[in-house]
Amino acid sequence: MSKPSFDAKTLSASLRTAKHQPRKRFGQNFLHDSSVIRQIVDSIRLERDDNLIEIGPGMGALTEPLLAEVNSMSVVELDRDLADSLRIRIGANSHPNFTIIKANAMDVDYRELYSEEKGKLRVVGNLPYNISTPILFHLLEFADVIEDMHFMLQKEVVERITADVGSKTYGRLSVIMQYHCETDYLLTVPRGAFNPPPKVTSAV
Repeated sequence: MSKPSFDAKTLSASLRTAKHQPRKRFGQNFLHDSSVIRQIVDSIRLERDDNLIEIGPGMGALTEPLLAEVNSMSVVELDRDLADSLRIRIGANSHPNFTIIKANAMDVDYRELYSEEKGKLRVVGNLPYNISTPILFHLLEFADVIEDMHFMLQKEVVERITADVGSKTYGRLSVIMQYHCETDYLLTVPRGAFNPPPKVTSAV
């Protein structure tokens, strides 16, 4: 079975021209850089039968290329306007196994998304920076059903998560995340990769 294709340049252009006013209360900064999108998708190394969950799909910048890699996928989106238009925006109406969960990521019982048939969860997302740590801690409560997690976060947060013992950035967040996970700094993402550009540099 061949993979559905996606045109990164077309996706990037459509994201830049899409009409949705980013909402500060949701911490919305939408990724549109096709090169960064491809690097993130490639770094996850997906398999067709992976049980993929995306948190905060927003305008669908990662959603469409991720969906092209797997047989099924669920997304968690708090903004109901974005959730309602997501299927149309990324052309997912024809995909029978694409599920949109309209909810706060902090309220989701991720264990309900796990099954022996589907396997453990592979979680990805561009988390709102103002509540990224609480979301990470919430997900750790479901560590037994999560295979791995790939997140876009504020660069300083990623540095703390991946810090070496004894370094200046090593602290409570480092201890908690490294107790539950093997952590890895994958790539730095410049401010210009987003619309609107955030005030901070990002990393995965």
